Amino acid sequence: MTVRRIVTPWASTALVLTALLTTSCGGAGSNTASPGASSPSAVPHGHVEGAREAAEQQSRLLLNDPADGDTRILDLVTGQVHTTAQVKDAVRLGTDGRFGYLHTPGGTHVLDSGVWMVDHGDHVHYYSAATRDVGELPAGSRAQVRSDAAVTAVTDEGGRTLLYDRSELEQGKITSPVTLPGTHTGAVVPYEEHLLAFRNRSGTAELVVLDRRGNRVASPGVTCAEPRGDAVTRRGVIFGCADGALLVRAHNGAFTAEAIPYGTHVPATERATVFRHRPGSDTLTAAAGDDAVWVLDVAERTWTRVDTGPVVAVNTAGEGSPLLVLETDGSLHGYDIATGERTARTKSLLTGTWARTDGSAPVIEVDRSRAYVNDPESKKVFEIDYNDGLRIARSFDLDIRPVLMAETGR
Repeated sequence: MTVRRIVTPWASTALVLTALLTTSCGGAGSNTASPGASSPSAVPHGHVEGAREAAEQQSRLLLNDPADGDTRILDLVTGQVHTTAQVKDAVRLGTDGRFGYLHTPGGTHVLDSGVWMVDHGDHVHYYSAATRDVGELPAGSRAQVRSDAAVTAVTDEGGRTLLYDRSELEQGKITSPVTLPGTHTGAVVPYEEHLLAFRNRSGTAELVVLDRRGNRVASPGVTCAEPRGDAVTRRGVIFGCADGALLVRAHNGAFTAEAIPYGTHVPATERATVFRHRPGSDTLTAAAGDDAVWVLDVAERTWTRVDTGPVVAVNTAGEGSPLLVLETDGSLHGYDIATGERTARTKSLLTGTWARTDGSAPVIEVDRSRAYVNDPESKKVFEIDYNDGLRIARSFDLDIRPVLMAETGR
C-alpha cells in the first residue's frame, strides 16, 4: 500500500470580494430567539419555542427504502424508531443537519428530523423536538439543496435556483419561494448571509457572490473548471474543481477565494467530486476513483491520496481520527491518514455485494464519537466506536431495508 502526499501552498494572492458581513450570537439564524423578543430574564439565551435544549448532541438517523417508500427516523439517544411519511422511488437522501431531503423523479420530499445544532463558534446549542413531515418541493432527483439558518437554496438540473424561507420550513410549511435570476452551475451555497454561486461566462464557471435576492454583490474573476462537489467547514466553503479545490471564506468583513490545486494532473475519473466529513470538521474525504481516497486538510491546504482498496463509502471525524473506508469486502477499514497504513478492520458488515454508486450504496455517517453504517439487506444499522479499534458498540434491528441513510442533529 502506498501513499502519495501532495502539499500545496496557499495561493500567493488572495482575491478579496467587497461584501459586508454582520455576525452575532443572537442573530446567527432563525433557530435563535430574536434579541428584541423578550427581556434576557424572561427568555434564556438560545431559547427556541417548542424545542428542548440539551447539553449533548441529539442525533437521529433518517432511513428510507425506495422500493416500498417506508421511512423511519431512529433516535440514537433513546433507541426509539419513529415512522413517518412514505416516499417511494427516492434515489438520494441529503440533509442540512436538521431536514432530510428525499430526491425522487417527481419531487423532493422534506422531512423534519426534529433535532439540530446551532454553532456560534465559541459555543454550541443542541435542540430536539417532534419529528414532522413537511411536504414536497417541486425539484426532481438531480436537484441540489443547500441551507443555512435563514434560507434553503434548491438548484435544479437546469441551473434554476429557488430560495425558501427556512423559518417557514421549521414551522412545517413550504411557502412560495424567491426565484434567483439567471442559471447556475452546480449548487448555490448560502454562506455568511450571502449566496455563493457559479455562472457560466465564455465557457468557464465564474464565482459570484449574491445577496439573498440574487443580486450580484461582487465578481472577483475567480473561475473553477467543471465545479462538482461542495462542503461548508469552519474555515469556509470548499468547491471541487477539475484541478483541485477552491476555498471561499469570510474574513474581516470581506470574502476571499483561494485555490488548493492537486499539484499534479488528476484524471477526471479520480477527481474529488463528492465530499464527506463530520460537520464542524476541516478534514474532507472523497473517493479518488475506485481504489483510493482523497483527504483534503482545509487548515493545512493539503491533499493526501490514500491507496485503500475497492471503495464503497468513505468518511472521517478529522482531528487525528482514522480515515474510515467501507470496502467491497463488506468490512469497515481504518487507515492512518499520514502513513496510509491500515490500523483496524471490522468483520463484514454488509450482506451481499456492493459497489460505489451515486446514492444508493451504503454510507458512513460520522459524529464526534461514533460512526454509523447501514446494511440494507440485513435491515441493520451498525454503530462503530472509531476511537476503539472500530469496535461495534451497538447494532439496530429495523423493520425496513435502510437503503438510504443520513444523520441529523450534528
